[in-house]
Amino acid sequence: MTRVPLSPVLFAALLSACAAPAGDYPSLLPRPIERISLAEPNRPVPVATPDATLDARIAALGRDVAGAARAFDAAIAKARPTVETARSSGEGSERWLGAQVALAQLDVARTAIDAPLGDLERLAIDRAATGAPPYPALDRAVAQATAAAAEQRTAIATLNATLR
Repeated sequence: MTRVPLSPVLFAALLSACAAPAGDYPSLLPRPIERISLAEPNRPVPVATPDATLDARIAALGRDVAGAARAFDAAIAKARPTVETARSSGEGSERWLGAQVALAQLDVARTAIDAPLGDLERLAIDRAATGAPPYPALDRAVAQATAAAAEQRTAIATLNATLR
């Protein structure tokens, strides 16, 4: 087998393919826009300033919520014996109908908490709409009123379930 030596001209032609002509090509280094950080900046948490008018309104609505809770507790104490005695009677009986009336009255007593709860929620919504920072006393009052309303609904559902 004979070898054909590569001529120096062929070798030079092959090497010239690797060399590029000088020109204005973009740099492959990161551009300035690629160096910026996309992390969320640290912003100070806004603190609500005390507001005596708002505090007075929250206190008044808190008293309304407490009064509605006391009225509901009295109504449930009155309705519970009626419902308990109707448990063993059949559906449509005199006792069962009396228990249904007691549960309806209890549901009416429960709605008393909805007005102050709605007013508290409206205060929170209005503050959020204006971009004001959260007001801790208002948030606590809304949470307490919501919890009290949920407890009342649960108590009615529990009593209602005893009749089934």
